[in-house]
Amino acid sequence: MNLKNNLTLKSSLVRVGLTIGDPAGIGPAIVLKAVKQLKNKFNFTIIGDRLVLAKAAKLLKIEPQNFPFSEIPRSSSLRRGVKSITSEQGLLVDLINLKSKNFVFGKLSAATGKASLDYLDMALELLKEKKIDCLVTGPISKEAINLAGAKFSGHTEYLANRFGCNDLVMMLINDHFKFSLVTRHIPLKDVCSKLTQNNLESNILNTIKGLKYLFSIKKPKLVVCAVNPHASDNGLIGVEEKKIIIPAIKRLRRKIKTATITGPLSADVAIAEAAKGKFDCVIALYHDQALIPLKLTGFDRGVNLTLGLPFVRTSPLHGTAFNIAGNPRLANANSLIAAIKLAVKCTQNQIKA
Repeated sequence: MNLKNNLTLKSSLVRVGLTIGDPAGIGPAIVLKAVKQLKNKFNFTIIGDRLVLAKAAKLLKIEPQNFPFSEIPRSSSLRRGVKSITSEQGLLVDLINLKSKNFVFGKLSAATGKASLDYLDMALELLKEKKIDCLVTGPISKEAINLAGAKFSGHTEYLANRFGCNDLVMMLINDHFKFSLVTRHIPLKDVCSKLTQNNLESNILNTIKGLKYLFSIKKPKLVVCAVNPHASDNGLIGVEEKKIIIPAIKRLRRKIKTATITGPLSADVAIAEAAKGKFDCVIALYHDQALIPLKLTGFDRGVNLTLGLPFVRTSPLHGTAFNIAGNPRLANANSLIAAIKLAVKCTQNQIKA
Protein backbone atom coordinates (compact mmCIF):
# COMPACT_ATOMS: atom_id res chain seq x y z
CA MET A 1 0.00 0.00 0.00
CA ASN A 2 2.94 2.36 0.53
CA LEU A 3 3.59 4.21 -2.71
CA LYS A 4 6.19 6.58 -1.34
CA ASN A 5 8.78 5.54 -3.91
CA ASN A 6 6.34 5.36 -6.83
CA LEU A 7 4.85 8.84 -6.85
CA THR A 8 6.53 11.55 -8.86
CA LEU A 9 4.97 14.79 -7.70
CA LYS A 10 6.64 17.74 -9.43
CA SER A 11 4.64 20.50 -7.76
CA SER A 12 2.76 21.16 -4.57
CA LEU A 13 -0.38 19.97 -6.34
CA VAL A 14 -1.33 16.30 -6.53
CA ARG A 15 -1.99 15.41 -10.19
CA VAL A 16 -5.51 14.02 -10.33
CA GLY A 17 -6.57 11.89 -13.29
CA LEU A 18 -10.31 12.33 -13.83
CA THR A 19 -12.34 10.21 -16.28
CA ILE A 20 -15.73 11.52 -17.37
CA GLY A 21 -17.39 8.07 -17.11
CA ASP A 22 -20.16 7.23 -19.55
CA PRO A 23 -20.32 10.33 -21.78
CA ALA A 24 -24.12 10.05 -22.11
CA GLY A 25 -24.59 10.25 -18.34
CA ILE A 26 -24.06 13.07 -15.86
CA GLY A 27 -20.30 12.43 -15.68
CA PRO A 28 -19.31 15.26 -18.05
CA ALA A 29 -21.50 17.76 -16.19
CA ILE A 30 -20.27 16.89 -12.70
CA VAL A 31 -16.66 16.87 -13.92
CA LEU A 32 -17.09 20.43 -15.23
CA LYS A 33 -18.79 21.53 -12.01
CA ALA A 34 -16.14 19.91 -9.80
CA VAL A 35 -13.22 21.32 -11.78
CA LYS A 36 -14.76 24.79 -11.76
CA GLN A 37 -14.96 24.64 -7.96
CA LEU A 38 -11.56 23.02 -7.35
CA LYS A 39 -9.37 24.16 -10.27
CA ASN A 40 -7.16 26.41 -8.15
CA LYS A 41 -6.57 23.70 -5.55
CA PHE A 42 -5.67 20.64 -7.62
CA ASN A 43 -3.95 19.81 -10.89
CA PHE A 44 -6.41 17.95 -13.12
CA THR A 45 -6.00 15.74 -16.16
CA ILE A 46 -9.43 15.07 -17.62
CA ILE A 47 -9.75 12.00 -19.84
CA GLY A 48 -12.74 12.03 -22.16
CA ASP A 49 -14.12 13.62 -25.33
CA ARG A 50 -13.85 17.37 -25.81
CA LEU A 51 -16.98 17.30 -27.96
CA VAL A 52 -19.01 15.90 -25.07
CA LEU A 53 -17.57 18.30 -22.53
CA ALA A 54 -18.24 21.22 -24.87
CA LYS A 55 -21.88 20.17 -25.21
CA ALA A 56 -22.21 19.85 -21.43
CA ALA A 57 -20.51 23.23 -20.94
CA LYS A 58 -22.98 24.85 -23.35
CA LEU A 59 -25.95 23.41 -21.46
CA LEU A 60 -24.39 24.63 -18.21
CA LYS A 61 -23.78 28.05 -19.80
CA ILE A 62 -20.03 27.84 -19.19
CA GLU A 63 -18.21 30.16 -21.59
CA PRO A 64 -15.46 28.52 -23.68
CA GLN A 65 -12.81 30.88 -22.30
CA ASN A 66 -13.63 29.64 -18.80
CA PHE A 67 -12.57 26.09 -19.60
CA PRO A 68 -9.01 26.22 -18.20
CA PHE A 69 -7.35 23.32 -19.98
CA SER A 70 -4.81 22.88 -22.69
CA GLU A 71 -5.68 20.02 -25.05
CA ILE A 72 -3.87 17.14 -26.73
CA PRO A 73 -5.56 14.65 -29.08
CA ARG A 74 -5.12 10.94 -28.48
CA SER A 75 -2.78 10.46 -31.43
CA SER A 76 -0.14 12.69 -29.88
CA SER A 77 -0.55 11.71 -26.23
CA LEU A 78 1.34 8.79 -24.75
CA ARG A 79 2.64 7.62 -28.10
CA ARG A 80 4.93 10.68 -28.23
CA GLY A 81 5.01 11.51 -24.54
CA VAL A 82 2.77 13.97 -22.75
CA LYS A 83 5.08 16.92 -22.41
CA SER A 84 2.66 19.39 -20.84
CA ILE A 85 0.86 17.08 -18.46
CA THR A 86 2.41 18.64 -15.36
CA SER A 87 1.09 22.09 -16.32
CA GLU A 88 -0.49 23.93 -13.41
CA GLN A 89 -3.37 24.69 -15.79
CA GLY A 90 -4.23 21.02 -16.09
CA LEU A 91 -4.89 19.02 -19.22
CA LEU A 92 -7.66 17.55 -21.31
CA VAL A 93 -6.83 14.28 -23.05
CA ASP A 94 -9.34 14.18 -25.90
CA LEU A 95 -9.84 10.62 -27.13
CA ILE A 96 -12.13 11.66 -30.00
CA ASN A 97 -14.42 8.66 -29.62
CA LEU A 98 -17.80 10.16 -30.46
CA LYS A 99 -19.28 11.96 -33.45
CA SER A 100 -21.44 15.01 -32.92
CA LYS A 101 -24.36 13.96 -35.10
CA ASN A 102 -24.79 10.65 -33.28
CA PHE A 103 -24.26 11.74 -29.70
CA VAL A 104 -27.19 12.36 -27.33
CA PHE A 105 -27.11 12.82 -23.55
CA GLY A 106 -29.22 10.29 -21.69
CA LYS A 107 -29.13 7.59 -24.35
CA LEU A 108 -27.57 4.28 -23.35
CA SER A 109 -25.53 2.79 -26.20
CA ALA A 110 -22.65 0.49 -27.06
CA ALA A 111 -20.71 3.49 -28.42
CA THR A 112 -20.75 5.35 -25.11
CA GLY A 113 -20.00 2.15 -23.23
CA LYS A 114 -16.93 1.56 -25.38
CA ALA A 115 -15.86 5.18 -24.91
CA SER A 116 -16.13 4.99 -21.11
CA LEU A 117 -13.91 1.90 -21.04
CA ASP A 118 -11.46 3.63 -23.39
CA TYR A 119 -11.20 6.55 -20.97
CA LEU A 120 -10.41 4.17 -18.13
CA ASP A 121 -7.74 2.35 -20.14
CA MET A 122 -6.09 5.65 -21.05
CA ALA A 123 -6.11 6.72 -17.39
CA LEU A 124 -4.37 3.47 -16.43
CA GLU A 125 -1.72 4.16 -19.07
CA LEU A 126 -1.18 7.63 -17.62
CA LEU A 127 -0.75 6.08 -14.17
CA LYS A 128 1.70 3.54 -15.54
CA GLU A 129 3.71 6.35 -17.16
CA LYS A 130 3.58 8.32 -13.87
CA LYS A 131 1.85 11.24 -15.57
CA ILE A 132 -0.82 11.36 -12.88
CA ASP A 133 -0.65 10.49 -9.19
CA CYS A 134 -4.16 9.20 -8.47
CA LEU A 135 -7.37 8.37 -10.31
CA VAL A 136 -10.96 9.51 -9.85
CA THR A 137 -13.42 7.73 -12.13
CA GLY A 138 -16.75 9.12 -13.29
CA PRO A 139 -19.87 6.91 -13.20
CA ILE A 140 -20.13 4.26 -15.91
CA SER A 141 -22.93 2.04 -17.18
CA LYS A 142 -22.17 -1.68 -16.89
CA GLU A 143 -25.00 -2.33 -19.33
CA ALA A 144 -23.54 0.00 -21.97
CA ILE A 145 -20.06 -1.51 -21.64
CA ASN A 146 -21.45 -5.01 -21.98
CA LEU A 147 -23.41 -3.87 -25.05
CA ALA A 148 -20.03 -2.91 -26.51
CA GLY A 149 -18.93 -6.53 -26.20
CA ALA A 150 -16.81 -6.31 -23.06
CA LYS A 151 -17.53 -8.48 -20.03
CA PHE A 152 -17.60 -5.86 -17.32
CA SER A 153 -19.09 -6.13 -13.83
CA GLY A 154 -17.64 -2.96 -12.35
CA HIS A 155 -14.59 -0.74 -11.94
CA THR A 156 -13.28 -2.74 -8.97
CA GLU A 157 -13.43 -6.07 -10.78
CA TYR A 158 -11.91 -4.59 -13.95
CA LEU A 159 -9.02 -3.06 -12.01
CA ALA A 160 -8.47 -6.33 -10.15
CA ASN A 161 -8.12 -8.14 -13.47
CA ARG A 162 -5.84 -5.50 -15.01
CA PHE A 163 -3.47 -5.45 -12.05
CA GLY A 164 -3.66 -9.12 -11.10
CA CYS A 165 -5.06 -8.29 -7.68
CA ASN A 166 -7.62 -10.81 -6.48
CA ASP A 167 -8.11 -9.23 -3.08
CA LEU A 168 -9.13 -5.64 -3.85
CA VAL A 169 -11.51 -4.13 -1.33
CA MET A 170 -14.36 -1.75 -2.03
CA MET A 171 -14.45 0.76 0.82
CA LEU A 172 -17.48 3.05 0.84
CA ILE A 173 -17.22 6.30 2.79
CA ASN A 174 -19.21 9.34 3.78
CA ASP A 175 -18.89 11.87 6.60
CA HIS A 176 -20.29 9.34 9.10
CA PHE A 177 -19.06 5.88 8.09
CA LYS A 178 -16.40 3.76 6.46
CA PHE A 179 -17.57 0.37 5.18
CA SER A 180 -15.47 -2.38 3.60
CA LEU A 181 -17.50 -4.85 1.52
CA VAL A 182 -16.61 -8.54 1.66
CA THR A 183 -18.93 -9.36 -1.27
CA ARG A 184 -20.01 -6.79 -3.85
CA HIS A 185 -22.28 -7.03 -6.87
CA ILE A 186 -23.71 -10.50 -6.50
CA PRO A 187 -27.27 -11.74 -5.84
CA LEU A 188 -28.22 -11.91 -2.18
CA LYS A 189 -28.89 -15.65 -2.53
CA ASP A 190 -25.19 -16.17 -3.35
CA VAL A 191 -23.69 -14.19 -0.46
CA CYS A 192 -23.31 -17.08 2.00
CA SER A 193 -21.80 -19.40 -0.61
CA LYS A 194 -19.20 -16.73 -1.51
CA LEU A 195 -18.36 -15.96 2.11
CA THR A 196 -15.25 -17.84 3.21
CA GLN A 197 -12.73 -17.51 6.01
CA ASN A 198 -10.04 -16.64 3.48
CA ASN A 199 -11.88 -13.81 1.74
CA LEU A 200 -13.07 -12.38 5.06
CA GLU A 201 -9.51 -12.42 6.44
CA SER A 202 -8.14 -10.88 3.25
CA ASN A 203 -10.75 -8.12 3.39
CA ILE A 204 -9.95 -7.30 7.01
CA LEU A 205 -6.18 -7.29 6.44
CA ASN A 206 -6.46 -4.98 3.42
CA THR A 207 -8.83 -2.73 5.34
CA ILE A 208 -6.36 -2.42 8.21
CA LYS A 209 -3.57 -1.53 5.76
CA GLY A 210 -5.78 1.03 4.07
CA LEU A 211 -6.78 2.68 7.34
CA LYS A 212 -3.13 2.91 8.37
CA TYR A 213 -1.58 4.11 5.11
CA LEU A 214 -4.42 6.10 3.57
CA PHE A 215 -6.00 7.58 6.70
CA SER A 216 -3.02 7.59 9.10
CA ILE A 217 -4.93 5.64 11.77
CA LYS A 218 -2.20 3.96 13.83
CA LYS A 219 -4.38 1.33 15.55
CA PRO A 220 -7.62 0.88 13.60
CA LYS A 221 -10.78 -0.31 15.34
CA LEU A 222 -12.95 -2.58 13.17
CA VAL A 223 -16.31 -4.24 13.68
CA VAL A 224 -17.48 -7.20 11.61
CA CYS A 225 -21.18 -7.48 10.79
CA ALA A 226 -22.98 -10.79 11.12
CA VAL A 227 -24.68 -12.11 8.00
CA ASN A 228 -27.72 -13.52 9.83
CA PRO A 229 -30.27 -11.70 12.00
CA HIS A 230 -29.19 -11.38 15.65
CA ALA A 231 -25.77 -12.79 14.67
CA SER A 232 -27.59 -16.16 14.31
CA ASP A 233 -28.56 -16.40 18.02
CA ASN A 234 -25.81 -18.98 18.61
CA GLY A 235 -26.70 -21.03 15.58
CA LEU A 236 -30.50 -20.86 15.75
CA ILE A 237 -30.65 -18.65 12.63
CA GLY A 238 -27.86 -19.92 10.38
CA VAL A 239 -24.37 -21.31 10.87
CA GLU A 240 -22.14 -18.81 9.02
CA GLU A 241 -21.15 -16.93 12.17
CA LYS A 242 -20.01 -20.11 13.94
CA LYS A 243 -18.33 -21.81 10.97
CA ILE A 244 -16.82 -18.85 9.09
CA ILE A 245 -16.87 -15.45 10.78
CA ILE A 246 -15.88 -16.30 14.37
CA PRO A 247 -12.94 -18.58 13.42
CA ALA A 248 -11.59 -15.95 11.00
CA ILE A 249 -11.78 -13.19 13.61
CA LYS A 250 -10.10 -15.37 16.27
CA ARG A 251 -7.24 -16.23 13.91
CA LEU A 252 -6.69 -12.57 13.00
CA ARG A 253 -6.73 -11.49 16.64
CA ARG A 254 -3.88 -13.89 17.34
CA LYS A 255 -1.87 -12.55 14.38
CA ILE A 256 -2.58 -8.81 14.58
CA LYS A 257 -1.70 -6.65 17.57
CA THR A 258 -1.89 -3.26 15.82
CA ALA A 259 -5.68 -3.27 15.33
CA THR A 260 -8.77 -4.30 17.25
CA ILE A 261 -11.45 -6.46 15.65
CA THR A 262 -14.89 -6.74 17.22
CA GLY A 263 -17.67 -9.07 16.13
CA PRO A 264 -19.53 -10.59 14.66
CA LEU A 265 -22.24 -8.19 15.77
CA SER A 266 -25.73 -8.01 14.40
CA ALA A 267 -25.52 -5.47 11.57
CA ASP A 268 -27.97 -3.05 13.19
CA VAL A 269 -25.91 -2.99 16.41
CA ALA A 270 -22.56 -2.74 14.59
CA ILE A 271 -23.71 0.18 12.45
CA ALA A 272 -25.37 1.98 15.37
CA GLU A 273 -22.15 1.72 17.40
CA ALA A 274 -20.06 2.88 14.44
CA ALA A 275 -22.34 5.90 14.08
CA LYS A 276 -21.38 6.86 17.64
CA GLY A 277 -17.69 6.79 16.69
CA LYS A 278 -16.81 3.55 18.44
CA PHE A 279 -15.26 2.01 15.30
CA ASP A 280 -13.12 3.31 12.44
CA CYS A 281 -14.61 0.93 9.89
CA VAL A 282 -17.46 -1.54 9.54
CA ILE A 283 -16.86 -4.81 7.66
CA ALA A 284 -20.09 -5.37 5.71
CA LEU A 285 -20.73 -8.84 4.33
CA TYR A 286 -22.97 -7.81 1.45
CA HIS A 287 -23.75 -4.76 -0.64
CA ASP A 288 -26.87 -3.32 0.98
CA GLN A 289 -25.57 -3.74 4.54
CA ALA A 290 -23.35 -0.78 3.68
CA LEU A 291 -25.28 1.14 1.04
CA ILE A 292 -28.50 1.66 2.97
CA PRO A 293 -26.92 3.42 6.01
CA LEU A 294 -24.51 5.31 3.75
CA LYS A 295 -27.25 6.73 1.58
CA LEU A 296 -29.49 7.50 4.53
CA THR A 297 -26.75 9.52 6.24
CA GLY A 298 -25.05 11.25 3.31
CA PHE A 299 -26.19 10.30 -0.17
CA ASP A 300 -24.51 13.24 -1.90
CA ARG A 301 -21.21 12.93 -0.02
CA GLY A 302 -20.50 9.25 -0.54
CA VAL A 303 -17.22 8.01 -2.03
CA ASN A 304 -16.03 4.63 -3.29
CA LEU A 305 -12.36 3.96 -2.50
CA THR A 306 -10.54 0.90 -3.86
CA LEU A 307 -8.03 -0.65 -1.45
CA GLY A 308 -5.15 -2.85 -2.59
CA LEU A 309 -4.14 -1.08 -5.81
CA PRO A 310 -0.67 0.41 -6.42
CA PHE A 311 -2.33 3.86 -6.59
CA VAL A 312 -5.30 5.66 -5.04
CA ARG A 313 -8.60 5.30 -6.93
CA THR A 314 -11.91 6.83 -5.89
CA SER A 315 -15.28 7.47 -7.50
CA PRO A 316 -18.59 9.11 -6.60
CA LEU A 317 -21.17 6.92 -4.93
CA HIS A 318 -23.86 7.19 -7.60
CA GLY A 319 -24.57 6.10 -11.15
CA THR A 320 -24.90 7.71 -14.56
CA ALA A 321 -28.37 9.21 -13.98
CA PHE A 322 -29.28 9.03 -17.67
CA ASN A 323 -32.73 10.40 -16.80
CA ILE A 324 -31.35 13.87 -15.98
CA ALA A 325 -28.24 13.87 -18.19
CA GLY A 326 -29.97 16.06 -20.78
CA ASN A 327 -30.49 18.73 -18.13
CA PRO A 328 -27.06 18.80 -16.45
CA ARG A 329 -27.96 21.69 -14.17
CA LEU A 330 -29.81 19.08 -12.10
CA ALA A 331 -26.66 17.01 -11.62
CA ASN A 332 -25.15 17.23 -8.13
CA ALA A 333 -21.33 17.22 -8.13
CA ASN A 334 -20.87 16.91 -4.37
CA SER A 335 -20.05 13.20 -4.39
CA LEU A 336 -17.43 13.68 -7.12
CA ILE A 337 -15.95 16.64 -5.27
CA ALA A 338 -15.73 14.49 -2.12
CA ALA A 339 -14.08 11.72 -4.19
CA ILE A 340 -11.47 14.14 -5.54
CA LYS A 341 -10.66 15.55 -2.12
CA LEU A 342 -10.37 12.06 -0.63
CA ALA A 343 -8.10 10.85 -3.45
CA VAL A 344 -5.76 13.78 -2.85
CA LYS A 345 -5.79 13.34 0.92
CA CYS A 346 -5.05 9.60 0.67
CA THR A 347 -2.27 10.20 -1.85
CA GLN A 348 -0.65 12.77 0.43
CA ASN A 349 -0.91 10.38 3.38
CA GLN A 350 0.83 7.66 1.36
CA ILE A 351 3.70 10.01 0.63
CA LYS A 352 4.12 10.72 4.32
CA ALA A 353 3.88 7.06 5.38
